[in-house]
Amino acid sequence: MRAVIQRVNYAKLRVEGSIFSKISNGLVVLLGVTHDDGVEDVKWLAKKIANLRIFNDKALIMNNSLIDVQGELMIISQFTLHAQTKKGNRPSYINAAKGEIALKIYNSFILEFENEYKLKPKTGKFGADMKVELENDGPVTIVIDTKNK
Repeated sequence: MRAVIQRVNYAKLRVEGSIFSKISNGLVVLLGVTHDDGVEDVKWLAKKIANLRIFNDKALIMNNSLIDVQGELMIISQFTLHAQTKKGNRPSYINAAKGEIALKIYNSFILEFENEYKLKPKTGKFGADMKVELENDGPVTIVIDTKNK
């Protein structure tokens, strides 16, 4: 699994012109799933994100996690995170999991936050054309890949 994590002041996600979900202070996670991702990847990545100390404390030092600041979370599936660009100009998405597999892992990832961390993630609409508007706070953007633990 590959995730792009952005600390945000707010985020809005639209599907077909209407707001589908929105959050205020928290994290937007763009999530890419590959063929060999499984339960171990889901658990490891969710734990890493929930406890990632990238929010400011009172001394303005990044020392607090999403849980510490009681922030909100938006998780958006994004298969293009597994694009291969070595050959030619058209990216290959051969490493991205097929829809049925990716949806199962995506839903497991969301449930992990609900069950283990008592967070209620907002989501995108899997497989839909989505428009995301956000204000990156910092900016703070971190990329994590479960294959590079």
